[in-house]
Amino acid sequence: MARGFRQKIRQKNTENSGFGDNASGRFINKDGLPNVHKKGVGILNRFSWYHTMLDLSTFQFLSYLVIAYIIVNILFALIYFLIGVEHLTGIDKSNPMNEFIDVFFFSSQTFTTVGYGRIAPVGFTASLVATFEAFLGLLTFAIATGLFYGRFSRPRAYLKFSDIAVIAPFKEGSALMFRLAPYKNNSLTDADVIVSTAIEVIENSVPKSNFYTLKTQLSKINTLALNWTVVHKIDEESPFFGFSEEDFKNTDIEIIVHVRAFDEVFSNTVVQRSSYVSKEIIYGAKFIPMYYPDKENLSTILDLDRINHYQQADLPVLEEQ
Repeated sequence: MARGFRQKIRQKNTENSGFGDNASGRFINKDGLPNVHKKGVGILNRFSWYHTMLDLSTFQFLSYLVIAYIIVNILFALIYFLIGVEHLTGIDKSNPMNEFIDVFFFSSQTFTTVGYGRIAPVGFTASLVATFEAFLGLLTFAIATGLFYGRFSRPRAYLKFSDIAVIAPFKEGSALMFRLAPYKNNSLTDADVIVSTAIEVIENSVPKSNFYTLKTQLSKINTLALNWTVVHKIDEESPFFGFSEEDFKNTDIEIIVHVRAFDEVFSNTVVQRSSYVSKEIIYGAKFIPMYYPDKENLSTILDLDRINHYQQADLPVLEEQ
């Protein structure tokens, strides 16, 4: 923080941030999740595995399922192999590799309850293991089906935030701006945004964060079809009033964004969060429009590749405070 700068900070005007004054690092990650790591409980109690599986990307989710399926069948194949291939009929016993391959595929057929019939267990031990594996397979596929349904039916906002925020000219002054846009074909209505900021100050030689609610020029829109540029005017009521470019660079700042909207298809409210820290705030810039008419001038094209495009802009010269 710049020397002497803390005199410019006003008394904090919010107590309901959900974060303590002495928390470290950024409060909200770019993916919208809190930057908090929990200790003091076992790993099995620390995570909700259902939420974890729902939050995985599609590639990660499918990869975990495939890997788990292969590992389970290898383990059961080893169990059958240790019991003895003589307890399984129809095994190719020409060499150990063929035996293991046949046992592996017998395990996969048992796990999925397909059971082609070429290979079958003989004796109590092999039959008991096959029975348990078939039961485990039924439970596993029931859980996997529930996870697939949960991922498919889970309502999400599907909003893309700009990677940067800008300090841009606005009504003979300046304003903090960032923008967001829907990137899928979902229909969002009654969207509202809540913006707050955490500013690090020094009190009694101890750094702490003060939280402020930032007023926006437009806090709610009826339909979120195109991009939405959220604007916070920097005036006498703003905690950023009097900030210079150096102040923005040398002060630990985080802009916390909370967007809520109604999804008409799911008939449910969806929420998405993001944040911007000091290094992601560009001073003296303005966004370039990201939508334009098509060639026939019959519809509007929203170019999401332009969500971070900006150009330099001159700001009014600040008077000495």
